[in-house]
Amino acid sequence: MMNTHDLQALKISYSLLKVVYKFFEIDQKTRYYGTDVPLYPSEMHMINKIKQNEGIHVTGLANILKVTKGAVSQIIIKLEKKGLISKEKDINNQSKLVLKLTPKGETAYNSHIKFHKQIDDMVNEIIRNDSEENIKYLKGVLATLETKLERFKQEADK
Repeated sequence: MMNTHDLQALKISYSLLKVVYKFFEIDQKTRYYGTDVPLYPSEMHMINKIKQNEGIHVTGLANILKVTKGAVSQIIIKLEKKGLISKEKDINNQSKLVLKLTPKGETAYNSHIKFHKQIDDMVNEIIRNDSEENIKYLKGVLATLETKLERFKQEADK
């Protein structure tokens, strides 16, 4: 038979899993992000990295994302067809192409930032009236859980 503490821990664990699944469900949904084309999460992730690393090459993007150049190239082709990015010759190395967002790509990027700000605002609303002590405690619990989950993942991947 479970004691009260163990039962509470189990309830918290299940609640946390529900929250994680809900975040995942929200994050993995295809959205338009203010454009006329649907954007998959991998495409939006690529748009973000291109914006954060203006003028990057395919190889640099592959290194940052820790994926193959082929994987990057496939997504780049889709984004270019959707009118979200452009390729331009690198002025420092004419044999390389740099990636840039088009105005439509900028719209998607800015809409994605607003989307994440809505989530940030939701969290802020929840903790707005909490004491610094409670907020510090919650941050500590989440940091510890993240560390333990990372270790768990490493062990499970062996």
